Parts: sequence; structure tokens; C-alpha cells
Amino acid sequence: MTLQQLEYIVAVDEYRHFVRAAESCGVTQSTLSSLIQKLETELDVVIFDRSCHPVEPTALGREIISQARVVLYNASQMEELVSAHKEHSVGNISLGVASTIASFILPRLFRYMKSHHPDIVIHVEEARVDTLKSKLQRAELDVAILAMPVAEENLLEIPIFKERYVAYVSPDSPLYSEKELDTQRLTADDIWVLGESYCPNTGQFPFCVRDISSISIYAAGSIETLMRIVDENGGYTIIPELQLALIGDAQRANVRDLYNPVPGREVAFVVRRDFVRQRMLNILAEAVKSIIPDEMINERLKRFAIKL
Repeated sequence: MTLQQLEYIVAVDEYRHFVRAAESCGVTQSTLSSLIQKLETELDVVIFDRSCHPVEPTALGREIISQARVVLYNASQMEELVSAHKEHSVGNISLGVASTIASFILPRLFRYMKSHHPDIVIHVEEARVDTLKSKLQRAELDVAILAMPVAEENLLEIPIFKERYVAYVSPDSPLYSEKELDTQRLTADDIWVLGESYCPNTGQFPFCVRDISSISIYAAGSIETLMRIVDENGGYTIIPELQLALIGDAQRANVRDLYNPVPGREVAFVVRRDFVRQRMLNILAEAVKSIIPDEMINERLKRFAIKL
């Protein structure tokens, strides 16, 4: 069994096509197929059901491929240890960013990395929190940027910054006449929420612990779309503070601060506990610190480098 064979079965699982998988690996289809067959013979199992179109892994094949991803991930960690020792930053990094965080961070992150670390190839996936956590656990991502708490034993959280929540209110709502809103008096009436956001996960609002059957839940992850829903349908929603930098004066007039208490979230880097690419993580930390307002950055991150 070789790492090359493991790379090939992971590629076939991703592309569900032997020819495209071979092209992605830079080998001929016959070479890829031959080495996969040798692996199947060595293990005395069938990893792929070739009668399916597109090709699919067998039940046991899925477990083998999942383990192969972890082995390949750990092999890449060894390469990173050598690179860090030589103080080289060149390499690849796969980063996942929660949809409710991505719109502010990603454009500036790409610009920073292109300017300061052009030798690093960064692959970014924007997705829902559950998707990103699963991909971290399967070693399909190196790092994710998610709101805390993640609450997974095999994942490590490294706080980056805190931001408050504000309300975005339609001019047609009775709340619009108020200059700021009492968090404890907010109700589920006419509220629109993201399917994976502040309710019911964090319980920071009264309507999170009451009957929420009347709440209109937008199950995707775009805050911009959520705000447009409020514009078209009335009511109100809750948005993170960083979103304010992305809206115009007309929409900003619909924003109301919250108090009693001021709700918010803490955002963190999330990695597997066997993650060793400390230098790369600190490069990402410097990028984020250049993007997020200083007063929001975690105090420890301001003063110290990340140590794994």
C-alpha cells in the first residue's frame, strides 16, 4: 500500500470517474486503474462498484477512503514540519469559512495572501457550519473559520475575534421607531432568521427558548439575501456587526443597536487536534488581524503567536 494509491482512490471518490480522476492526478487512466486494482487485491476488498455510472465506492470502500484521507492529511503534516523548520511558507492550505462570516473576510483575505504570500496556494470553501465541521473531521479541510462553540471533541478552537449582533428592521415594522432595541423584549413575531445562526443554537434571544414555530427560517447562509427578504416582506432580522461595512446608507438607516445584554458571537479558527501546521495557521492569523478591526481581535491573539 502506498500514499500514491491512497491519493488515487480519494481522487476517484471526488470525481466519480476514472478518467477525470487520472487527469487530476497527472497520470494515465490505465496507470490509476492498475494501482487501484492492486490495492484492492492487496486488501482483498472491492473499493469501487464499477457497474455504477458514475462509479461509486462500496460500503466498505467508503470507510477505506475516509481513512485514506486521514492518512494523506497526516502525511502532509510531516511535510509542513520540515517546511516550518526551514522557515518556508510555500504550500497549499484548504480553508473553510462559514457562510455568515465569508462575505466580509474572504475578499480581503485573498488580497492579503496574494500580496504577502504569493507562494501559498489557498483553496477556500464557503459552506454551512455542519458541512465544514464534517469536512474537518474527515481531513478534507485544514482549517475552518467558524463561530464558537463548535463542541466537537476532536476539533480544537482558537479564538480570533468577537463581534456584536445588531437588528435590521423594515421601515414597516413597529420596531423601526425605536433608536435601539431591548434584546429581552424581542419576540418571534415577524422575525426572519438564518437556519444555522443565532437561533436556536446560541439561545441569546428570548425567542430562541420559546415556541419558534412561527419564525420564518431562511435555511441558506446569505445575510445579504436575508436583508433583502426583510426589505421586501417587512419584519426584522439579526445580523453580525461586520456586515455593516458592506451595506449602503439606505440600508444602514434600518439598523438598530441591541442592549440588555448586547448579544454577539466569538469567531475562531477550528482545526483537527492532530493539526501541526503552526506556521501556516499564524500566517492566516496575521491575515485576519489585518482585516478585522483591532478592537474586535482576541487579546491573546494580539499579543502572542498561536502555539499548537
